[in-house]
Amino acid sequence: MIASTRGEPDGFTEFVRARGGSLHRTAMLLTHDHAAAEDLVQTALAKAWQNWHRADQPEAYVRRILVNEFASGWRRKWRGEVPTDELPERPLDDGDRLDTRAGLIDALARLPRQQRAVVVLRYYQDYTEEQTARTLGISVGTVKSHTSRALSALRISPHLAATSEGGRR
Repeated sequence: MIASTRGEPDGFTEFVRARGGSLHRTAMLLTHDHAAAEDLVQTALAKAWQNWHRADQPEAYVRRILVNEFASGWRRKWRGEVPTDELPERPLDDGDRLDTRAGLIDALARLPRQQRAVVVLRYYQDYTEEQTARTLGISVGTVKSHTSRALSALRISPHLAATSEGGRR
């Protein structure tokens, strides 16, 4: 691809305008933190910009960078987080209700990073097991085991159990 007169690769700005929101939603599901999601998208786009000429399928290229950047956190020893026995409760809407979406997002946030990445790719991005394995650099069997464990955890999550029984908490 040829660079524009502004020094940026052709089509990059248009891609960011068209797909930036979708990339941010994916990053939010992975990180469960607005600022971290913005940082993740910005990092992925910066890396994609450097090699934009390689992007035959720009969306797949940037999503792979996004997920790989998120996954690289698995291997870091320190993430700035301090583990606790119990997580603090979040305030509920109207004092006693959570809608299904909020319950799902809370339950998803409590999954380990690898399981969360697999669930987001498989069920939010509609990737196959093979595509998920390729994107994360793991085996199909590992994708299956992470999926199984994640779905089991989501089934017993109190955040989802409360909303699945008639939509009330």
